[in-house]
Amino acid sequence: MMDIKGILVPTVTPFDQNGKVDTATLEKLVQSFIDKGVAGIVACGTTGEYYTFSPEERTLVLTTIAKVAKGKVTLIAGVNSLSSDHTIELAHEAKSLGYEGLMLSANPYSLPSQQGIIAHFEKVADAVKMPIIMYNFPARVGVNIEFETVEHLARHPYIVGIKESSGNFSQALRMLQAGFKNFEVVCGCDDQPVDFFFWGSKSWIAGAANVFPEEQVALFEASQAGNWDEARRIMTRIYPAIHSMESGDYNQKAKAGCLKASIDVGKVRVPLADMSEEDRQAFLSLVKQV
Repeated sequence: MMDIKGILVPTVTPFDQNGKVDTATLEKLVQSFIDKGVAGIVACGTTGEYYTFSPEERTLVLTTIAKVAKGKVTLIAGVNSLSSDHTIELAHEAKSLGYEGLMLSANPYSLPSQQGIIAHFEKVADAVKMPIIMYNFPARVGVNIEFETVEHLARHPYIVGIKESSGNFSQALRMLQAGFKNFEVVCGCDDQPVDFFFWGSKSWIAGAANVFPEEQVALFEASQAGNWDEARRIMTRIYPAIHSMESGDYNQKAKAGCLKASIDVGKVRVPLADMSEEDRQAFLSLVKQV
């Protein structure tokens, strides 16, 4: 079974000055994350701006990441789509390239009911037969995956976890307390990892790990050792920058601050807009304090 324990990075996608995928920088970035101790890489996640890719670019990104990371860390592919059938196509491609698991939200825009959400996940899981981490991010998708829906889907042999990004820790805690078998409740809120880990979560899929990979690995390791004072100390150090990211321009800040602002991964793509230089410098000052 796929290992989803530890820090998993939904990596940014570097673009060159012409706005093309910069594969050389992407290779360097992924290797840096591995060197800093992360447990996995998530390709084509929200932080990777997957929704701007052409089909050829998507294949290029998946292939580039797999070339560096395969056999070294857990490899997960984001396969979100408006259409469940298209998700299945994306999933089969990822599987053919050696990815071990999938990260999948409810379908954006269509506002499915809870029954529709169940039908979506079960259709994909039955068709692809590889581990799926559900991705609950109602602020982006428009619908929440309710507890009873998670309870039902957690019984499916190929649905192995949920990245909980609603921001509602009461919802996360209810799932953590439920003790679902062979199912991981993954921290998906970058300002809540200590809370998740305290209540038994074993993983954090963290866009902010593009900025602070080694600090987040250290925070995870401290929590697993029961050293809560150290976990809080690390979180206190990185919190101002993480709070800034969570407050707006998340992708822009993940790129500007990548590896503590030590690597140039280019700008974001439209429809995202660049930060003002004032906002960029204000964020980088928080990163440099760490």
